[in-house]
Amino acid sequence: MIEVENLTKKYGTTVAVENLSFTVPDGSVTGFLGPNGAGKSTTMRCLLGLDRPNSGKTLFDGLPFHGHSCPVEAAGAVLDASWYHPGRTGRGHLQVVAASAGLPPARVGEVLDAVGLGAAAHRRIRGYSLGMKQRLGLATSLLGNPRNLVLDEPANGLDPEGVHWMRSVLRRNADDGRAVLVSSHLLSEMQLVADRLVVVGRGRLICESGMAEFLDRHNGKTIVRTDADEVLERCLREIGVAVTRRPDGLNVTYNSVVPDASALSRLCRDLGLLVTALGDEPVGLEEIFLELTENASVYRAHN
Repeated sequence: MIEVENLTKKYGTTVAVENLSFTVPDGSVTGFLGPNGAGKSTTMRCLLGLDRPNSGKTLFDGLPFHGHSCPVEAAGAVLDASWYHPGRTGRGHLQVVAASAGLPPARVGEVLDAVGLGAAAHRRIRGYSLGMKQRLGLATSLLGNPRNLVLDEPANGLDPEGVHWMRSVLRRNADDGRAVLVSSHLLSEMQLVADRLVVVGRGRLICESGMAEFLDRHNGKTIVRTDADEVLERCLREIGVAVTRRPDGLNVTYNSVVPDASALSRLCRDLGLLVTALGDEPVGLEEIFLELTENASVYRAHN
C-alpha cells in the first residue's frame, strides 16, 4: 500500500504540493491525474525520497521508502525515460542497477524478457527509441520484484501495440496484489486500466474515488427530442433543471426534480409532447477531467 499523508512541498515561495493526502491500495491501479503543474511529479519524487517535503509523510507499506531494509523490494519506479547513460547497453544498465541493489545477476535477463527487450539488450541506449526506453524503465522498476509500483507517463512514446501491452502489464501487477500508482495524460487509457483515480490541481486534492463511482457520479445526462423542444426547454428551466439546446435535441442534466428518463418521459406526456428520441449520453473521463480541472490549470492558452 502507498500512502500520502498531509504532504506539503515548497520550492522557495512556490507551493508545489499543499496538504495532499491519498491512498493507493494493494491490488489496484490508481490513476494519478492532473494538469501540468498540478504537483504530480513532485509528489512522486517525495514518495521516492528524491525531494524532502516541508511537512507530511509518504509511506510504502507503512514505512518511508528509505526506511525499508531493501527499498527496491518495497517499490519500483519510472519517473524519467531519458536518465540512462547513453553509452551503456540495455543489459549493462540493468546489471549496474542490479549490482548496486544487491540483486542476483539472473534477474536482469528475466526482466529484459518480461518487457520484450531481450533481442535489443546488447544495443547502446543512445540508439533506443522513446518506446524502448520506456520498456527499459519498466524493466528497471521490476528488478527487485517490488510490492509497489510508481510510474510517471509509462505509455509515452509507445506504439498502439506497446500501449496495449503496457495496459496488460499494469493490470497483471495489480492482479498480483501490488499497489500501482500511474501518472498519465492518456485519459482514454486511464479509463480502461485504472480501478481508482486521484485528481489533483495546483498541488491540492480535487477528487479521490473508484473509477466506476467517479464516472457514475459525473454522468446523468440525456438527449431528448420532441415535437416542440422549446416548450420542454422552457418548462425544464422553470423547474430548475439544467438544459442546453443542441442540433439533435435538448441535453438534460438529471437532478432531484427530474431524476431519470422515466420522470422526463412523464413530464413530456403531461405537457402533451411527442418524444421522438430519448437516450442517455455517457460522459467520458476526459470530459469530466477537463471540467473538474478547469480552474486548476497553471498553464492555459487563451483562445
